[in-house]
Amino acid sequence: MSPSRTLSATEVLSERLLLRMVRDADREGFIELMTDPEVQAYLGGPRPRSDVEKHFDTVMTAGASRPGNFVIADGTTGRFLGTLMLGRRSNDHTGHVTEDGEELELGYVLRRGAWGAGYAFEAATAALRAAAVELPDQPVLLVTQSANERSLALAARLGFRPVGTFEEWGAEQTLCTAPLSTFRV
Repeated sequence: MSPSRTLSATEVLSERLLLRMVRDADREGFIELMTDPEVQAYLGGPRPRSDVEKHFDTVMTAGASRPGNFVIADGTTGRFLGTLMLGRRSNDHTGHVTEDGEELELGYVLRRGAWGAGYAFEAATAALRAAAVELPDQPVLLVTQSANERSLALAARLGFRPVGTFEEWGAEQTLCTAPLSTFRV
């Protein structure tokens, strides 16, 4: 089994959510997510709409999505709530816990209107449980700006523990980790 594998599922269900591949209908939600100053406050700031539109068009042209990249959608209405990524952290980035790097990394972003409803916790738990069934036990990373107290609290609630800090993207980042086996049910 290749250590570079990630979650291969194209859909993951939870009680209230559906993690699925991106669709053309997600365009406006994706643009809102990437251009909202509050949503992007700890992610380098909002992107210009034209750049986000080009990126979305590129993603759609390239076949919608890579394995491990999901839209977080309302399980009943299909409404776009945010995105979740469970992919490999490139060795080009600082912040690893193994000598070889390329660990699984969890990331998520929700529209402001979806904050505070427990969606990030539910989506992350569902994706990590699916990965724990499919992949061998390994460290999973979560990296967030140290100033992002809400994200750090969610990481702790998910079972991640901080193991260090480093400077990246012009701000101090906190590196958190948890073993994938923690999410097996």
